[in-house]
Amino acid sequence: MLLLLILSACKDSQHSSSLINIGFAQGLGNHPWRQAMNHAMEIQASLHSDVNLTISKADGSIKKQINDIQKMIDDNLDIIIISPLDPNALVPVVERAYAKKIPVILLDRKINSDKYATYIGADNVEIGKEAAQYILSDSKNLKKVLEIKGDDNSSPTTERSLGFEQTLKNNPNVELIKTFRGLPVETFRKTLDSLGNQNLYVFSFNDELASKAWQVARNAGTENQIKFIGVDGLNTEDGGIQLVLDGKLNATLLYPTGGTEAIESAIKIHNGETLPKRIKLSTTIIDRLNAEIMRNQFDKIIEQQGVIENQVNAVKQQTKLYSSQKELFRWSVVLLILMFCLIAYAIYLIYAIKIKNKQLTLTNERVTIQRNQIEMIADELKESNEARVNFFTGLSHEFKTPITLILSSLESIKDSFKSKGTKPAYELELISKNSNRLLRLVDNLLDFRKIENKTFNLRVSKTNIYDFTYGIFRDFENEAKKRNIKFEITSSNKNIELYIDRNLMDKVYFNLLSNAFKFTPDNGKIEINIQDKGNQVAISFKDNGIGIPEKEISNVFEAYFKGSNNRKNSSGIGLHLSRQFIELHLGKIEVSSFQGTEFVISLYKGNKHFNEDQMVKEASVTDAETLAKNSVYSDFDDEGFIHSAPNDNERYSLLLVEDNTDLSFFLNNKLTAEFDVMISDGTDAIDKALSEIPDIIICDVNLPDKNGFEICEILKNDLRTSHIPLILLTALDNKESYLQGLKSGVDLYLTKPFNYPILIQSLRALLYNREKLRYYYTNNIGKIVDSKSFGSIEQTFVNKLNQIIKSNIDNPDFSVENLADLLNISRIQLYRKIKAMFDVNVSDYINNIRLEQAKSMLQNPELTISEIAYKTGFSSPNYFSTVFKNKFGVSPNVFRKSAGEN
Repeated sequence: MLLLLILSACKDSQHSSSLINIGFAQGLGNHPWRQAMNHAMEIQASLHSDVNLTISKADGSIKKQINDIQKMIDDNLDIIIISPLDPNALVPVVERAYAKKIPVILLDRKINSDKYATYIGADNVEIGKEAAQYILSDSKNLKKVLEIKGDDNSSPTTERSLGFEQTLKNNPNVELIKTFRGLPVETFRKTLDSLGNQNLYVFSFNDELASKAWQVARNAGTENQIKFIGVDGLNTEDGGIQLVLDGKLNATLLYPTGGTEAIESAIKIHNGETLPKRIKLSTTIIDRLNAEIMRNQFDKIIEQQGVIENQVNAVKQQTKLYSSQKELFRWSVVLLILMFCLIAYAIYLIYAIKIKNKQLTLTNERVTIQRNQIEMIADELKESNEARVNFFTGLSHEFKTPITLILSSLESIKDSFKSKGTKPAYELELISKNSNRLLRLVDNLLDFRKIENKTFNLRVSKTNIYDFTYGIFRDFENEAKKRNIKFEITSSNKNIELYIDRNLMDKVYFNLLSNAFKFTPDNGKIEINIQDKGNQVAISFKDNGIGIPEKEISNVFEAYFKGSNNRKNSSGIGLHLSRQFIELHLGKIEVSSFQGTEFVISLYKGNKHFNEDQMVKEASVTDAETLAKNSVYSDFDDEGFIHSAPNDNERYSLLLVEDNTDLSFFLNNKLTAEFDVMISDGTDAIDKALSEIPDIIICDVNLPDKNGFEICEILKNDLRTSHIPLILLTALDNKESYLQGLKSGVDLYLTKPFNYPILIQSLRALLYNREKLRYYYTNNIGKIVDSKSFGSIEQTFVNKLNQIIKSNIDNPDFSVENLADLLNISRIQLYRKIKAMFDVNVSDYINNIRLEQAKSMLQNPELTISEIAYKTGFSSPNYFSTVFKNKFGVSPNVFRKSAGEN
């Protein structure tokens, strides 16, 4: 059976190799005569199942036709048929085909070479002569003739012109007036006009030119005095035969395409037959006497061709169906054989598996027991490890509240020393130093957890790297002086600016410098050097300390690594975190150790290596020159803050929501100097906010009942409290918490531990901005509708408020109670809301809108003062005038006169 399949496949291979591959390089593409040639070839090729015809159209491009022929040569086709565009340009490529022994058949047109198998086409010289004889035989009167030939140098153009002009040359009854190359319409029309009503004949080298010439004559009104003769004689809607029947042409010469003959000649050449060098196609004249007969004959031929095409397509379909069925049969046989083989193999396997199964069952039972035990132990270890990590992470968060209290208390003590003009005690600096160290250790624990969970997000800003480095350098100067360590910072360019996450880079610097001071002996040396290196900046931290053993230097950035020569306490995560932070900046950190240790950080310049959501705008760091003027112990300078407490009548109310008693007590004592403070532990925060309507709220995030985000969202979505500025205090400093705070509507997000002067200044800034906004809108009542400065809830409230007032502006009885009812809130709540937003009572607000409307109406001279007063809801013109003058300083009459003059 397999042998039969192989023999069948060999037969198919032989059949495919016996195909005659014929390529036809058509010079022109869209001309009807060319399309008829292509169609005749396709029909004739379809009659031979062993012929594979490929037609390439050059569309009038000589270069493309040369490329088409070259591709046919490269594809090693059996026969190449060419209808040349140019007699000279195609000679080299035709001769290359001849050299490769590929027969070339020229169709319709010739080339200036004899390296081809045969030429097929009508005798174009004879066509020119027949056209001339037709004109001579038409009558014996003197005839004027115009010749319109092709605009190329092809052999049909040259030969037709030769035959036509030779026949007319010596005949006294004919005068060849002019020969046109192509059809220049304007020149041809002028020639017709100059000849007048003479016995005129126009011979065009194809029916298309003849039709266009007839149209020119028709436009000139001389078509009936001229006889037109064309060439091609196509049986199409716009072909020569139809033009003769329509009376446009007197005659056309049948010019056969030769497509059928070309295919037949190609088959004969492939079969080894010898053909003459030229195969002449017959032609004839078609005029009104035989046009109808010729059309009928062509119609029958076309009909027969259609029948043949349908039959050929049916045969192809059957052949294709047979081939697919034969292929299916082959594969069925193969699958059947394979199936029998598989069945036999399956029987063998069943027998073998039965034996193995008994052995495997016992083994599987033992493995299953062991696997279950391992999974149980792994789950317990995973839960234990996760619980331990979560415990330390949560504990680290809890550290931040007492650290806040420590640092804030220190700030207060330092402030009292400053006010007395004395320097803080050393113990205070010691407390401050160790508190900050504790804070960095807590941050390291939290950062390590973030690195493990891959939840870090960069927030880079443009930073002068020298000023940034110098600021941290100053923090270590005191330590260097105490231990007599030569501590220096140098830079090749002090104006280099990089995009860095200042928070993360601060931690990298502190880790590297802390290690340098930890392992450098007294009287040693530590250097920071910044080098500009093209598109990168290198920052090196070099010391002459104990160094790192050569075998261990590749492990220094691994988590929990501790050098063999390290006798000091160390968590082993500082350098690991530093490398992670540098890599987040797409930079690198390298280490070398020889007579000490040197760490080199390489960072890219510019911001193209960061995403847009990673970039933020931050204030510039304090420049090095300013820092250099301050003493080593200089702390946060709060001279820019306003210390004088406002008068009692200007005090703002503040709601402090904090569940930590110590922090709440501390902030209450500090804030009482400037604010009327109300305290909540979080359980009654919303109730207090709604009942007291404070001017500003400070709220912690971690609270016993609702968290700070939830409280903020509730208050910001309540019309009664949506205008109140709200500051969130939290130990959560990740991107997700920050975004959650923004979504809940928080006005300011401060992370613990916070600096009290920053907190107090933030409170003042928020209240000051609210006052500016209130002042602007109190003086621009009429412009509020299109403003986006309020929040969405306030904006909706103001829009509705103004709309209700304006719709009732002419009603003198419209009261505050009516307005509150239409807004669905109580009179007291409406009073508090308007007072908080605009610092005016509700009645004044209504009057302000009425006065603004009246002010606009006063610019219309057609309205009287009384009419304006009543239209804006005032009970009398006198009352209106009094209120208007109190508001704007002038009476309505004076205002109208001044507005008219302007």
